[in-house]
Amino acid sequence: MLEVILLSLVEKAAGGDGCGGCGDSCGGSAAATVCAPRTPVLACADALRRAGAKVETVMAASDQEIDAVLARFDGPARPDGLTWPDPDTTLRLVVASATDGQLRAVVRRLVRRYAPPPSKRPADLSMARTVPDLPPLAILPLDPGNTGDLAGQLGLPRTPEEVAAAVLTGPVRRLDLLRNDGGSVTLDGALLGGADDNGRAVPWRGRVEVDDALLTNGEEPVLACAVGNAGGYAEFDGFRLLTDGDPTDGRVEVAVAVPIVVKKRFKGTSVRIEVRRARGRAVSVLPREGDLQFLDDGVAGSTSRKRSWWTEPGAWAVYAG
Repeated sequence: MLEVILLSLVEKAAGGDGCGGCGDSCGGSAAATVCAPRTPVLACADALRRAGAKVETVMAASDQEIDAVLARFDGPARPDGLTWPDPDTTLRLVVASATDGQLRAVVRRLVRRYAPPPSKRPADLSMARTVPDLPPLAILPLDPGNTGDLAGQLGLPRTPEEVAAAVLTGPVRRLDLLRNDGGSVTLDGALLGGADDNGRAVPWRGRVEVDDALLTNGEEPVLACAVGNAGGYAEFDGFRLLTDGDPTDGRVEVAVAVPIVVKKRFKGTSVRIEVRRARGRAVSVLPREGDLQFLDDGVAGSTSRKRSWWTEPGAWAVYAG
């Protein structure tokens, strides 16, 4: 009998520090699910049971509780002592996701579980990767109308019945993963740069490099910088940043929007927005002036230090239906 785990992330009880299961990834209690299975979760569980699967629903409120679920996907002990996923497991995982940040929280824990230390890198790990093939998962959107989320961008099943069918019989689609030097991961994309109270972009300065391509040297103002793995953050403040997000091409797409002052004879000056784009294996952003605001898979943060992302081709996977 096929066994399926339906995993939801929940708020901590009163006195806790927000959604422990999400860590830095879900945005706290506002993005977390309630402390009982949501209607889509129950409907998906019913559909799976009708198809003959054994179903377990788990609500995790901490990284440790997420890890306890993921440990069930471990493979047999290896001679090198590394924890490795079992490629032959018949266990299936469904992540009930209210936000892309919650989904990222689970994938982040998968990476932390299975990424070997650099000093113990095994010979059977691809030179293009720092993690093995992560176990596939199904995404159950808890907001079926939000077609702009990652599941919508990827064209994945959205209803509980469709998700159940995908877990049982659907093909597995492997996707690129962005790891970053902050210890987290990016599934969709990141947008660097803040806005004022009226929603207008606030210029900032920073050095942005994609492999050997320099998009800005930090001397000119930047309105926004998009780091894209899928299709998120393609537009900002009315102008197009990213052109064609593809989470299967092994590259990250990066764009910066720079205001250019144009002097016109007898007409004074005007400002046009220049968008510079590049694709590559890795990107780095070095802020020049204080804290730089950003959204990473919808989760807000800030940094005053250099941040880097790099591509892990085909590292994670979904049941595509």
